[in-house]
This record gives sequence, C-alpha cells and structure tokens, in this order.
Amino acid sequence: MSYLAGKIVLSVVAGAPNNGKGQQTTETPVKKTVIRGKTYPYVSAQAFRRWWRDTMAASGAEPSPVVRVGKAEGKAQKATTQGAPILYADDDLFGYMKTSKDKEGGTTVRDSPLMVGTFLSVEPGYPTSDFGVMARGVENPVLHSHEFYTADLAAPFLLDLPRVGTFTLPGQNGSGRANYLSEQAALGVAAAAQMGATTCVFRGQSALRLPLPVRRERVAVLLEALAELTGGAKKALHYGDRVPALIAMLPMAGGVNPLGFVIDGGEEQYSGLQVRAQALRDELAAWDGEWEAPVRLGWRPGFREQVRKEFETDAADLMDAGKVVIEHPRSMLLALAGQIRDGRHDAWFDDPAR
Repeated sequence: MSYLAGKIVLSVVAGAPNNGKGQQTTETPVKKTVIRGKTYPYVSAQAFRRWWRDTMAASGAEPSPVVRVGKAEGKAQKATTQGAPILYADDDLFGYMKTSKDKEGGTTVRDSPLMVGTFLSVEPGYPTSDFGVMARGVENPVLHSHEFYTADLAAPFLLDLPRVGTFTLPGQNGSGRANYLSEQAALGVAAAAQMGATTCVFRGQSALRLPLPVRRERVAVLLEALAELTGGAKKALHYGDRVPALIAMLPMAGGVNPLGFVIDGGEEQYSGLQVRAQALRDELAAWDGEWEAPVRLGWRPGFREQVRKEFETDAADLMDAGKVVIEHPRSMLLALAGQIRDGRHDAWFDDPAR
C-alpha cells in the first residue's frame, strides 16, 4: 500500500470558519456555492490546509519562513515560503512554487503529496445574516453584518506516502515531473547529504530521498496535527472546534479513494449526513487486493448518533471480521501516527511491486 485515502467531516455549528469576498459593503459573507439552484456553504481546501499547516507549527514543527516580494503599488506581488522541502516538513508535505529572478535559478516546484478537496455541505444550507453595532465612544453608531451557518461539511483527502521526503531531480533540458528539486535554486541539498539522503529512481525519474526515519516522522506529525486541528475565521464571535467530527481512512495500493460516496449527503434534499455500510462493502469488494484492513473510522461521541447506530448495525459483519474499526478521531489518528513512527507501516513508503 502506498496511499492513505480518506474523507473528513467537519461539524460547523453557528459558525463562519471561512469568509468569502465582500462586495464593497459592510457585510462579510461566508463562502458558498449554488448547485442546481440550492445554496451550499463550503470551506476551501486552501483554508483547511492552512489550518492543518498552522496546527503543525503550533505543535512544534518548524515552519518554512515566508518571504514577500513586490511591494510597489501596481506591481505584481507574491509571497512564498522558503521553498526548502529538505529542511522544512511543511514545504515537503504541502508543496510550493517558487520562481527566482535569477534566470539560472529558474522555478522550483513541489506539488503536494497531501491532496485535499473542498469541504462542501452535505445538504443545502442558507447562511444567516447577523448584524452588530459599534456604538462605543461614537455619536453615530456604525452598523456592520456578517453571515454564519450550521452544516456538516465533507471532503476527501489523499496522502501519497512514497513521495514524502522524495524529490525528483530535473532531467536533461530541465525535463522532469512537477515535484522536482533544482539543486541550483532549492535550499538544503547539501544538508540532505548530512541527513543521510540517498539517490534513487522514483517512478521513472532520478530522485533524492531522505532517510526513512525522517519520512516516518513527517507523516506522524501530520496525523498528530489533524488530531488537534484548530483554525477558522471569526473565532471570537463563532468559536468552533475544528477537530474532525468524523474521519475515515484506509491504505490503498493506488491513488484511488473509494470513500467518496460512502460518506456524503443523502439523495433527498435536507436528508443530512449519510454513512453507507453497503456502499463501503461494495467498494471494498470492487477493490479487493488493492487495500489493507482495517478501514479506520474516527467518530466523535455524540455526533450524529442515529447515523452511527444504523452504520454499526449494517456494518456488523465488517466490524466482526476486523475490516472496519471505530474509535475516537483523536485516538485513531494518534495511534496510527505512533505505529508509523515505530516503523510498523514502512511498506507504505514504497510503491507496491506490480
């Protein structure tokens, strides 16, 4: 197995975790989209990845320094991280693109081994517009407003484990895959040798690979950060716990996620979150030999208890056979992080032989 495929559900209760772009008014909207005439609130993948990355840093993982260029008004402005995936775990796991003004430096690209989808509400929802008043110390009070909503938001994710700590090198004439590492522009190549990095052929490309203990640690830290995820906008007014209310994960041999329709909204409008045991059973049968038991479900106590009871009843055979296990999300993520750190899943860090 070489991928961790999964789906995450966030429970937003009277929250505004991800603001949209204002329309030159005093109202701050939340992000939402319209599908077949119905409104669905959402949290962008970029926002969620930012929460995850910041939680890693708050937990002690040194973040890659951010550099901003282009200060003059009317000029192109951009901000990039250091672009040093050998030195910084977040540059490795979350990716970056950095262009050097020096033509010899060129552009270095690290597309993300961690892929995350948009956290879309599982059913239509209509945000509420709330207003406030700033009247302290002013003669004429100032009105302002913002949106908030209650919804279960779900998104898939995929972690390409062999690519963690593995960086392809540009070939002749600069050819190479999108996760290449330019020795001229990227920082830390010399440090890689001191860390014990070795060269290898990775998916048909020459590559530099960090030692396995380093790669284990980076994945473990990533999972531990998800277990205590924090973040989101308007926490002073709409504080909410962002630890996943429900998360499902399973190791896959290829980059396929069979959980997309297992955890989702119902077919009828406003039917809420569904966790379909039969859909999971059929997916596991279809991908027989391409996944490794068990399917790990992290389900917070008290969250959608009726849905959980129905799933446990319908999936009793899978649970009795050890193909599905259910724990608290934090316990599940921390246990898996510990197993990876201890080397119990080292085979996941290499592509399976075909």
